[in-house]
Amino acid sequence: MVTAVAQRLASQRKEIDDTLAAFALSPTQLQEVKAKMRVELERGLKKDSHPTASVKMLPTYVYRTPDGTERGKYLALDLGGTNFRVLVVKIRTGMRNSVRMYNKIYAIPLEIINVSVLHSQEMLSYFFIFLFDHIVQCISDFLDYMGMKNTRLPLGFTFSFPCNQTGIDKGDLVCWTKGFKATECEGYDVVDMLREAIKRRNEFDLDIVAIVNDTVGTMMTCAYEDPKCQIGLIAGTGSNVCYMEEMKNIEFVEGDEGQMCVNTEWGGFGANDNIEDIRTRYDREVDGGSLNPGKQRFEKMTSGMYLGEIVRRILIDLTKHGLLFRGRITERLKTKGIFETKFLSQIESDRLALLQVRSILQHLGLDSTCDDSIIVKEVCGAVSRRAAQLCGAGMAAVVDKIRENRGLDNLEITVGVDGTLYKLHPHFSTILKDTVRELAPNCKVDFILSEDGSGKGAALITAIDKYLYAMRFSDETLRDIMARFRREMENGLGRDTNPTATVKMLPTFVRSIPDGSEKGDFIALDLGGSNFRILRVKVSHEKKQTVQMESQIYETPEDIIHGSGSRLFDHVAECLGDFMEKQKIKDKKLPIGFTFSFPCAHTKLDEAVLLTWTKRFKASGVEGMDVVKLLNKAIKKRGDYDADIMAVVNDTVGTMMTCGFDDQRCEVGIIIGTGTNACYMEELRHIDLVEGDEGRMCINTEWGAFGDDGTLEDIRTEFDREIDRGSPNPGKQLFEKMVSGMYMGELVRLILVKMAKEGLLFEGRITPELLTKGKIETKHVSAIEKSKEGLTKAEEILTRLGVEPSEDDCIAVQHVCAIVSFRSANLIAATLGAILTRLKDNKNTPRLRTTVGIDGSLYKMHPQYARRLHKTVRRLVPESDVRFLLSESGSGKGAAMVTAWASRLADQTRQIAETLAEFRLTEEQLLEVKKRMRTEIQNGLSKNTQSTATVKMLPTYVRSTPDGTGERSTAIRCIFLKIGKQMTRILDMQ
Repeated sequence: MVTAVAQRLASQRKEIDDTLAAFALSPTQLQEVKAKMRVELERGLKKDSHPTASVKMLPTYVYRTPDGTERGKYLALDLGGTNFRVLVVKIRTGMRNSVRMYNKIYAIPLEIINVSVLHSQEMLSYFFIFLFDHIVQCISDFLDYMGMKNTRLPLGFTFSFPCNQTGIDKGDLVCWTKGFKATECEGYDVVDMLREAIKRRNEFDLDIVAIVNDTVGTMMTCAYEDPKCQIGLIAGTGSNVCYMEEMKNIEFVEGDEGQMCVNTEWGGFGANDNIEDIRTRYDREVDGGSLNPGKQRFEKMTSGMYLGEIVRRILIDLTKHGLLFRGRITERLKTKGIFETKFLSQIESDRLALLQVRSILQHLGLDSTCDDSIIVKEVCGAVSRRAAQLCGAGMAAVVDKIRENRGLDNLEITVGVDGTLYKLHPHFSTILKDTVRELAPNCKVDFILSEDGSGKGAALITAIDKYLYAMRFSDETLRDIMARFRREMENGLGRDTNPTATVKMLPTFVRSIPDGSEKGDFIALDLGGSNFRILRVKVSHEKKQTVQMESQIYETPEDIIHGSGSRLFDHVAECLGDFMEKQKIKDKKLPIGFTFSFPCAHTKLDEAVLLTWTKRFKASGVEGMDVVKLLNKAIKKRGDYDADIMAVVNDTVGTMMTCGFDDQRCEVGIIIGTGTNACYMEELRHIDLVEGDEGRMCINTEWGAFGDDGTLEDIRTEFDREIDRGSPNPGKQLFEKMVSGMYMGELVRLILVKMAKEGLLFEGRITPELLTKGKIETKHVSAIEKSKEGLTKAEEILTRLGVEPSEDDCIAVQHVCAIVSFRSANLIAATLGAILTRLKDNKNTPRLRTTVGIDGSLYKMHPQYARRLHKTVRRLVPESDVRFLLSESGSGKGAAMVTAWASRLADQTRQIAETLAEFRLTEEQLLEVKKRMRTEIQNGLSKNTQSTATVKMLPTYVRSTPDGTGERSTAIRCIFLKIGKQMTRILDMQ
């Protein structure tokens, strides 16, 4: 009998061991998991394989970790499970461990979490409204509690679900995890949803400047304490990791310099069946019974949300086989979710005696023996140990990748960790660390626990971006700016509203683009900045139309720019004379086109009255004068050559005409350089300032003055206002000062000075060079934003300013430059979008096809500007096919094209005039005709000369005209017949 009992017990033991053996992973299996995870990490970073990768490697647009110099007061929200936390985080300057936090925890009602179960399909679309209205209600309660409802705080949002981020404050939900499920809501921007909920409540105002995953928030929190922390790990309800990846390895994000935090979303590892060999039937049962079967397989094997359920299913299986609880399966044990993960932590505690384990099981309705308690403890240990080992294998893949990224033999790095499983389970952290050490022996990995959670980390990211959030625009804001500019265009075109319009919409009297028939020899003048260019343009027709150009650049000294108008035009005339001398054409009177890049009022093509100087020009006595007359006067004063100025155009018009020569669909011209402006072809019927309704005319918008009436005050920043105050023309050209190359470098300098004063940059050091106006130029911004050498350039430029920048300083400065230049591209895209929609409406076409000609150093030289502009335009005006054509020859060639067009029209007019000239009679000729007619009339009346007269003066025998006195009506029909030389009269009378 003893032998029989022993055999039975051995058989039972074997069944239990066999069941749990599937959860025991060998070193070889763990190495394979590490290798497979590494493959998926790489696949997630590659543009081609990213769509099918199970580890999505989502960019977070967090470019650096805190350096301890952040300061300020921030609101942080933390949503990642059944509880929702609101915090106020106060950070003092320059001192680590100087963070004070106040928070409250609120529950998320189950009816919101389980909306897919409790509500009909049509109600799913309202899930976000329910959820975010509840969140905003909690925020309202917290702000009341803190007495801060009237304080406008920057807000960081920890949203612990997979999101596809396109910016620091943009995150589209990829999929729900952790028990949330409302698939109709996936794909929505959660930041927009929160903003809308705040608007609906209309009780307070917050600036949402950062959305982060809980792993990112955890990393940022721990990095505030340990600068070596560059990895974040969540081991709690869910499981995930983030880390600082080299930008050059993230193929679907532009830029090669520096780093960006990548949210791996490693919970999805295994979706492509590459860990099927280590999944058990219990894992498959849990997956099949979950809200998202087939997804988040790795998370379902490692996270606290599922470990208790795996244990419950094993216990049921063992009980069915008579190995537990005397073979009796209770109703409570059949209840899904009854065995919580916290029970694993309690049961596996070394301090807990078997009787206490039995007490926990009895609480769950399980009548257990001491042997049952031992087996349950073994089951819990097997499940939790496997979870810790799998997380360790994944972490080993991450740290080895970072080591190889940096080309190091050995790596020292810190992992910031948060999550109840890591914090509360007695063995999880130890097993995790041991596994990492065994699988990544060349990496010394320290783990520090985030005591304050990921909410603090969200606040720290917010601190890094707080000076820049006002320069970020949503598409909704950009469309609003489009609408504002469209209204200003209409005001500028109206006769009654034009005098007060900021966007002047000046007629140029250019009525068409080149049609390919232009030819001749022309001179073009191009004055619009510190350099003055003169070109000789020869347009010929042999086999095809060709253009030959020769040009020379002349400097315009500062004393002339700020001197008298007569000196300025004497200088232009002198340069023109020198050019003609070198070209040996002083004896010729060639047609001249004048590109004059300042706001002018035209009454005809060769007349332009300067309205106001821009771009630092302040020559006296020119505003209100016709610049063509001033130039002609200067030329005449010289007397050594003659000139025929046929057209004066703005540089934008010149650009449009230059590009129009190559592409006859070009009907918009834009300058994005030292200054900015746009022109386009408008229907004459809409231009009240010019007579005529047929055809089109090019309008020079002068959009640089957009906002001079306060229209843009809500989007201008303190830095924009400081730029304006220090400019030669305060209160004018406000849009130009926000977007153009003349001011962009100075905008960056002002931001850096303030950040340094706040201790966020350069360890608070401010040098005299950094305080000097104009020391950072727009060409420096372009250099810093280059993908491969940008950070090196940033270091060089900052060093020349007397600053000794750290690597983090260089990354931060590059980030500032990117946001300033991106804002410029976005604003230009919005105003261009307004022009394109107007063209589309004018043509009454469902889809616009057009070409935009562009010139300007900012557009040409900045490494990212053109791509950003094109992308935003296509997003704002999706019903258009826009070709952007770079003007390779500048606006001077365009002036020559306008002159060629004007010359062609003049030639046509002259030919027509010559043809019709013989039909024109002088007064003397008309008097002579009168005299001769009088003679012939006399000859026709005289009997002697009547036969030879050319004017026959034939009698009709009608002796009077009616006098209105007749009493009876008389009908008379007279018929005159002329037969040969005889005339017969027939008279019928009644």
